Amino acid sequence: MSKVEQRLAAEGFQLPTAPAPAAAYVPAVRTGNLVFISGQGTMVNGEWTYQGRVGEKYTLEEGYKAAQVAILNALAVLKQEIGDLDRVKRIVKVLGWVNCPETFNQQPYVINGASELLEKVFGERGKHARSAVSAHTLPFDTTVEIEMIVEVE
Repeated sequence: MSKVEQRLAAEGFQLPTAPAPAAAYVPAVRTGNLVFISGQGTMVNGEWTYQGRVGEKYTLEEGYKAAQVAILNALAVLKQEIGDLDRVKRIVKVLGWVNCPETFNQQPYVINGASELLEKVFGERGKHARSAVSAHTLPFDTTVEIEMIVEVE
């Protein structure tokens, strides 16, 4: 088990099985030392854990947890691509989409669920550039979708 996975476990998390693509795309593309992770939602081991809108069906706190699920899926895809999460040199960029009504404006606090978890398990290497935006709907009604760019050794 990698040091990153040990830190995840210490925080009460474990990596799920990397989700299979839901359409015509690949889960990750590596070019040079960069890995681009396709958008990951809140499915865990084939079951949706969060479907619906933050600000209607889910609270801000529940949205934060949904972002943690989505980033764990992204990390599972990354591990599948590079073999060992300890090879991560830097989380470069995170883009988080929040399924919410047009009046909801707390997207950054929802996506903090992902960002804060990355910082806890990767330390300084986990600090990243980020965008947190709203969507009137997301594929399969997932509550959060996250994609990221990672630099690896």
